[in-house]
Amino acid sequence: MAVSLLLASNDETFREMIREQLLNIPDARVVGEFPEVNQNLYIRVLQEVERHPEVALVIDLAGDSDTSLRALQKVKQAIPDLYVIASSYTSDGEHVIMTVRAGANDFLVQPVKRLDFRDAMERLERTPRRVSTGGSRLGKVYTFLGTKGGVGTTTMAVNFAGVLAQRKQQTVLIDLDWTGNDCAMQIGAQPQYTLQEVGENLDRMDQALFEGFVTRDPLGFYLVGPPDSLENAGYFSEPMFRDFTTFLVEKYESIVVDAGRLINTELVLGALQVSNQIFVVTTQEYPTIRNAQRYMSFLMRMGFNQDQIKVVVNEYSKKAGPGLASLEQIKQTLNQPVFYGIPQSSAVLGSINKARPFVANREEAGDLDRAFRAFVDKATGRKKEAAA
Repeated sequence: MAVSLLLASNDETFREMIREQLLNIPDARVVGEFPEVNQNLYIRVLQEVERHPEVALVIDLAGDSDTSLRALQKVKQAIPDLYVIASSYTSDGEHVIMTVRAGANDFLVQPVKRLDFRDAMERLERTPRRVSTGGSRLGKVYTFLGTKGGVGTTTMAVNFAGVLAQRKQQTVLIDLDWTGNDCAMQIGAQPQYTLQEVGENLDRMDQALFEGFVTRDPLGFYLVGPPDSLENAGYFSEPMFRDFTTFLVEKYESIVVDAGRLINTELVLGALQVSNQIFVVTTQEYPTIRNAQRYMSFLMRMGFNQDQIKVVVNEYSKKAGPGLASLEQIKQTLNQPVFYGIPQSSAVLGSINKARPFVANREEAGDLDRAFRAFVDKATGRKKEAAA
């Protein structure tokens, strides 16, 4: 059985040591790392376990012992059948007993010896594991990533959030396109507060403060995005975003992210890494398909799996004319089937000009509205739930 590990430690040296130890074990890899062992660790572990149900966790308790033990305890309370290997410099009987009571399945003394680590991996391999997160009530993160400017990434993110809000889901829309900053424009809002204020107040953030900061659309979803001035583009960092989403998934059912098209920035990569689903938005035009191919290759190299990534073709036409690729050609080029095609419609431009999502006027949007809601059904698993 292949070994997949999550690695939680405040110490980069410890994480590097574990990565080096894994090089000597066939079919072993680290699928996720957490540089902070704190009370919110269980949220990030839950998100990873949903993507890798056979994973195990290695947690370093050598920092603040009390905080680390509480973090371990919360992880096991949230995911009781997760296999956990704890590690610390202290190996006295009382400490080991406390670690086991907190939920550890195995224990390694630091510095970790190669033979001890190999034995621990062999014990892990012998243990049947299929982690269930069926009891998780954490919100889902849906990220829209454009392969080129003008493919409709913002429009899809805005209307996706709109449909979820119409279905009475508590939804937050985050605009991470610091250059475009178009989500506010598409809903006709002029936000007073932005991600800059969120970053400045993360250490005291609660639901009341957050909802006082952000804009609420008439459809019911909350919007927060970048400042209007381009000078502050680098302020909101990737660690801030991770802390922010950790807060959001505990309080809200759905978090929709407009990631723009700058895939190789730390902030966008951070958003992709915490996403339950990534929608790579393209059109049938050949230059856009070429860019989508580059994006897919990059995501694969960065360790994302194909189940997490969904290719969405916007402005889809069944009759692929000159300069347009068919769905089969797109599938062959990207080595990934098209998840959904959103049809062309004049209602899109009309809704943008009116500064309202097209899902707000179902009658006017017509076929586009019906197709888009079917896309949301498929993306959120609503059809499967209804069938069940």
